[in-house]
Amino acid sequence: MEDLFGESGKAGEWLDMAVEMIMLYAPKVVLAIITLLVGLWLINRLVNVLDARLKAKDPSLNKFLCGLVGIVLKILLLISVASMVGIATTSFIAIIGAAGLAIGLALQGSLANFAGGVLILIFKPFKVGDTIEAQGFLGAVDEINILYTIINTFDNRRIIVPNGALANASLVNVSYYETRRCDMTFGIHYDNDIDKAKAIIKRCLDEDERVLKDPEPRIAVGSLGDNSVNIIVRPWTGTDDLWPVYWDMHEKIKKAFDAEGITIPFPQRDVHVYQHSAPSAE
Repeated sequence: MEDLFGESGKAGEWLDMAVEMIMLYAPKVVLAIITLLVGLWLINRLVNVLDARLKAKDPSLNKFLCGLVGIVLKILLLISVASMVGIATTSFIAIIGAAGLAIGLALQGSLANFAGGVLILIFKPFKVGDTIEAQGFLGAVDEINILYTIINTFDNRRIIVPNGALANASLVNVSYYETRRCDMTFGIHYDNDIDKAKAIIKRCLDEDERVLKDPEPRIAVGSLGDNSVNIIVRPWTGTDDLWPVYWDMHEKIKKAFDAEGITIPFPQRDVHVYQHSAPSAE
């Protein structure tokens, strides 16, 4: 009987302790869950508003900054929720720091990409919408994210380049300036009139509205080749008109040369055949 009552007494004590702990921690847990859900909703709303504002002002910054702000705010929210439940924030922060150190050592390349993204956004060697040539690819910058940059090539390929590689290597920003020089060379036969050929080229350039009048196009004899007199043509155009002008001018000047009797030579080889008579037998 005493054992029975003793076990009943212990069960009652355990039940009382369980009820006391539930009464003590249940409100904190419920409040922490509510705080977590509301905090996540507010963070998402804030990130969306920030994304909308930055997209209109600086499209290059919005993806990077929104991702960074979202991660930092969620870490702070988790620390706050842990403190509400009763977990010591100092221990929690120490655990996060140790985990961050271990992750950092394991992901050194990703940290280099993160640092590269920060450098890109600070010094702005390019922005969203620019056409760049980097890491063997030529295309338009579509997004600048925390760890990588997305480039869309002109043949409709999506290239993902790590920010570390972009920040620590040479790249060409094709669309940085509003105007560019269109370099072309046309070869004419040595028997043709050089001044006439230059006048034809100038007329073709003057008829194209995309060719800028200032700076004035440069037309000059660039070199005397093996088979042709090479005339260099250096007009200036808007950056977006560079390749259309380049392609159109080659066709237009070729047709004008044909109409005016200017010939464009091609490599030729003269073959001389010598016939030797066999020595007569005596």
